[in-house]
Amino acid sequence: MDNSSGVGVLDKAVLVLNALEAGPASLAQLVQATGLARPTAHRLAVALEHHRIVSRDTQGRFILGPRLSELSAAAGEDRLLAVASPVLTQLRDQTGESAQLYRRQGDERVCVAAAERASGLRDTVPVGTALPMTAGSAAQILLAWEEPDRLHRGLRGAKFTAATLASVRRRSWAHSVGEREQGVASVSAPIRGAGGKVIAAVSVSGPIERLTRTPGRIHAAPVVAAAERITEAMRRAN
Repeated sequence: MDNSSGVGVLDKAVLVLNALEAGPASLAQLVQATGLARPTAHRLAVALEHHRIVSRDTQGRFILGPRLSELSAAAGEDRLLAVASPVLTQLRDQTGESAQLYRRQGDERVCVAAAERASGLRDTVPVGTALPMTAGSAAQILLAWEEPDRLHRGLRGAKFTAATLASVRRRSWAHSVGEREQGVASVSAPIRGAGGKVIAAVSVSGPIERLTRTPGRIHAAPVVAAAERITEAMRRAN
């Protein structure tokens, strides 16, 4: 099979990256793995290093660089948004409440997608809004399955407790009532990526008058079902 794209320098750069997929390589090992002339292999590896696509380990060997991880994360985020968008719309229509998708970024959670109610009293969370990881059902979801030390650090100053998070893990959904914002209730469930890791939270939120003080009783089932649909679609996309 011909792997040539017709753009010689690009094809050779891909040879270098494919060789590094197997692990760290010295220049001599790169030459052997790619079949490229030594000056060509060196020039390409150094050029790729300039763009952070290739890096070096402590022994000076060439390795795959951090830019590839950044691009992979961006591709994963785009895939998540594409998959989640119709599911959020369905969830909004099913529950009659605003639906959101949150991802954790450091000590905050960011709304990366939303489907708002068309009319009436709304709990609007614009896309791009950064909220604290210390309150709200989505924060509980994004923290509940963290490693123990990170979980305990996350509980400092939080409005929920370790016992709350134990309940969240047991039932696979969370709810909050006036925790982040007075008068607002929400229900959230986890979206999982590779290896079952929680990568996002799907939520519905609205006024306590509608969601009541036990919002999970009303909306946990559709929110969990929506999270499972997104998780399954992400699995198929991979």
